[in-house]
Amino acid sequence: MRYIRDEIVPSAPRMVLGNALCARRTAIGLKQEDVARMLGASVSKVSRIETGQHQFKEQDLARFFVIYQVTDPLEQVQLRELAQVANQQPWWQAWSGVAQKHLQAVVSFEDMAQRIRVYEPLQLPGLLQTEGYARAVIAGGSADVHQRQSLVDLRMERQQRFRSADEDKKLICVLDEGSLRRRYGTPQVMHQQLEHLIDLAGNPRYLIRIAEQDRYDLPVHLGSTTIWEFSARILPDIAYAEVFDGGLIFQDEEQVDKRKKAFDRLRGASLSPAGTVRRLKHLASSGYYR
Repeated sequence: MRYIRDEIVPSAPRMVLGNALCARRTAIGLKQEDVARMLGASVSKVSRIETGQHQFKEQDLARFFVIYQVTDPLEQVQLRELAQVANQQPWWQAWSGVAQKHLQAVVSFEDMAQRIRVYEPLQLPGLLQTEGYARAVIAGGSADVHQRQSLVDLRMERQQRFRSADEDKKLICVLDEGSLRRRYGTPQVMHQQLEHLIDLAGNPRYLIRIAEQDRYDLPVHLGSTTIWEFSARILPDIAYAEVFDGGLIFQDEEQVDKRKKAFDRLRGASLSPAGTVRRLKHLASSGYYR
């Protein structure tokens, strides 16, 4: 588990490259200490490279090829291309001055993930929010008043990139009914948000269910959780929990698996997709938001 607040953001492309090098090191039976000694570097540098917290240099990669016995020209080309991608400025660089480090990490993993599982007990997930709802949520947080519109723009750009991604990319959400009943903005903002959710529920890339507020013993103990799953096993699954001023990233396989199972239990106990749409329509027509 890692707490992200002010540290270097673990870029997903760098983590993919680091994960590939870690797998290669393990396959030939070397420890990080062995590699550090051969590189003439610290163990912490090798660890930072494998966890995506260190920018790659061409000469570093060439030395890894020798140490890890990477002699296949095609494999070398693939790793060099991956290093180039990892060292490029990400598309969200324009927002780096306003987006906190943990948010930058979220965007990085979200961008590369093939499946995203989300449960949010306090508010709707960012990828589902309308602009009006997002503006109200961000205004209620700790962001500087001059930064709020930039953060709204970033959230809208994230949504656009998700919509334009490969059709196999899925967002699997459990919405806590309490978060739907929590008012943000104005009655009009909440009605627009409900209509937006109803529209998204008809899209096969958005799998949405509601955890009912008045039902006894729903397994909601999971708390705010996001799980990123990656295609072709380029990275192991990663879990994330946001806290007030940072975020916790879980990479340990056992910890991630526990959260995946807890999420699936909650999803299975929640309303069906059809029941979810009926509940959304009932909220929209009931006059609840006044």
